[in-house]
Amino acid sequence: MNIILAVDALRPPLTGIGRYTLELIKGLEQHPDRPSMRYFARGRWFTDPLTPLHATQGGVAAPLRAALTRSRIVAGAYHHLAPHYYAWRLRGQEDALYHSPNFYMPPFRGRRVVTIHDLSTYLYPECHPPHRVRMMARELPRALEQADHIITVTEAVRRELILDHGVPPGRITAIHNGVDPGFHPRPPQALAPVMAAHGLRSGGYILCVATIEPRKNIRRLIQAHQALPTALRQAYPLVLVGGEGWNSQDIHQQIHAATTRGHVRYLRYVPEDHLPALYAGAFLMAYPSLYEGFGLPVLEAMASGTPVVASTCPSLMEVSNGAALHPDPLSVQALTQALQQGLEDAPWRRQAREKGLQRAATLTWDACVQRTLDLYRAQWALAQS
Repeated sequence: MNIILAVDALRPPLTGIGRYTLELIKGLEQHPDRPSMRYFARGRWFTDPLTPLHATQGGVAAPLRAALTRSRIVAGAYHHLAPHYYAWRLRGQEDALYHSPNFYMPPFRGRRVVTIHDLSTYLYPECHPPHRVRMMARELPRALEQADHIITVTEAVRRELILDHGVPPGRITAIHNGVDPGFHPRPPQALAPVMAAHGLRSGGYILCVATIEPRKNIRRLIQAHQALPTALRQAYPLVLVGGEGWNSQDIHQQIHAATTRGHVRYLRYVPEDHLPALYAGAFLMAYPSLYEGFGLPVLEAMASGTPVVASTCPSLMEVSNGAALHPDPLSVQALTQALQQGLEDAPWRRQAREKGLQRAATLTWDACVQRTLDLYRAQWALAQS
């Protein structure tokens, strides 16, 4: 069985789709029944699939690339020419199965699988830059039409594709993401170096790991935290971890003002190997996103033994499976009440920790890779019949 895996999403720093792609690579490369693997990104072939991840992203090229991406003229020319170039580069590979983990499906005459992570540009277009909304409006229907089979990362997204986009149920399989085994409960002494590096106290903060952008609902989270009783707010500052996203200037002003008042800390991006300790050291994890396709931070927190306040987003409720609180993300009052319960309700905290650990144990990258490989085999068999 010959597999071509697109690795376009492997760009530092890794976000959700990049993490998904990396875990597929690791799992497939180490699998005892490893298929023949080739890696493709932006019209280039890679023998080392991690090459795009280690590519330099700084200097003049990065801002120039970002500016060109926002240009309608450049984007139009690129999207007109790129499919022809990719088709040329993929010629002669029709005996392989092509898997795109990142929405985009290039012209390819062999068997095709695409992973759709979320439909946020359709459901919440105001939370994305216009060029991304235009791109997804063009590319998603094409991918849905061309793919022989579609993977979603939750049943919630699968239902959205069936109900809102008319995709036949038999063409879609939901395969949950997993959690890295590095996320697990840790004793306070094991957390000490990371706590000291960031000036935190183990068990003394609320953590939110999210890109700072409108969809993550950081504004209402800060307002909800500010509405907590003074003693709780002082005892459990809100610690934000994540890079600057689109249209976040107003949110950053709010973060700066809250930081000045002393009860919010913004760490920006942190070293990846610090995240497990930051999760395990938190008294509570808050993730009140308006919409997610999966919501990996919720799973990482549960695996770390940390109780979670999320939102009523269907995918987050699916991932937590009853282990988290799910207030209305549009209600600051509901978020405040959930935060307060998460901090003060000891019986709920014990139950949330236990249920969260149990749920996280069922969602592993090994299981994700195995189910994906099983799907490859089924599609490969159909191609050979």
